[in-house]
Amino acid sequence: MSTFNAESTTREVIEGISLSGKFAVVTGASSGLGVETVRTLAGAGARVLMLARDQAKLEGVANALRSVDNEAQVDIEIIDLSDLDRVRNTCANILDSYPPIDLLINNAGVMACPLGRTAQGFEMQFGTNHLGHFLFTCLLAPGLVDGARVISLSSAGHKFGRVDFDDPNYQQRDYEKWSAYGQSKTANALFAVGLDDRLKSRGIRAFAVHPGVIMTELSRHMVPEDFEMLQARAPKDKPMTMKTVEQGAATSVWAATAPELSEEGAIYLEDCHIGKATAPGGDGGVESYALDHSDADRLWAISEELVGQTFSL
Repeated sequence: MSTFNAESTTREVIEGISLSGKFAVVTGASSGLGVETVRTLAGAGARVLMLARDQAKLEGVANALRSVDNEAQVDIEIIDLSDLDRVRNTCANILDSYPPIDLLINNAGVMACPLGRTAQGFEMQFGTNHLGHFLFTCLLAPGLVDGARVISLSSAGHKFGRVDFDDPNYQQRDYEKWSAYGQSKTANALFAVGLDDRLKSRGIRAFAVHPGVIMTELSRHMVPEDFEMLQARAPKDKPMTMKTVEQGAATSVWAATAPELSEEGAIYLEDCHIGKATAPGGDGGVESYALDHSDADRLWAISEELVGQTFSL
């Protein structure tokens, strides 16, 4: 289906595609993959709303993008995905102040951090990576147009852990940062499945994306032992390789814009391809539990209970 690969860049996957008249929303837009995603979408003609926690960083990035491309249409809004009350406020403002949404890219996240709690007491990785984006997306769903795409950044890190439906917030079990990260990335993939199941009748499709291994601010909590562990998990005949930011953001941009994905949804994408089932000893692919529709429904129900809101999408 795709002519691209792990080395393809955002410039290559967006070539020949016009997003004029489209409105895109990108979380985690103040650094790394988020900045490159915004730059690419705006460069193709989209108006892009950039969201992150730090207003000064957002303003700096937006000004830098405008200085390079004076036709770039970028707006900024503050969001803190670790505080559901602030998520609700931001969503209300977006629905009141901006056009209908063509592309929603849930790019923000935290990785392998020490045990922490969100404003509402959820484990930080599950609460930010999944629950914050769950509420954010569901609240914005009325503003999604027919033909819209929702991209949730998962990761090959989903292989570190399934969702523990009995104790997703580590209230009874010992905390381990990588299993917690894995749980949150599995949740991101399952959310794409659950969302696609609920919105495809409206012409809205949802995808999960693994961007690859990139050195960005996401890895700020990692120590040398963490990199050694990740390298040790890679197959001996295929050592872990790092992507550039332009290569890392390429799959998100491809997911959001590729014409060949117009009839697809509820799938996991990596290296600008549809991910295949994990093979024994392989370092790619997707675990079956991350695309399980019954688990997606179970996660949806638990997520609604935790955020205190039911959605009829």
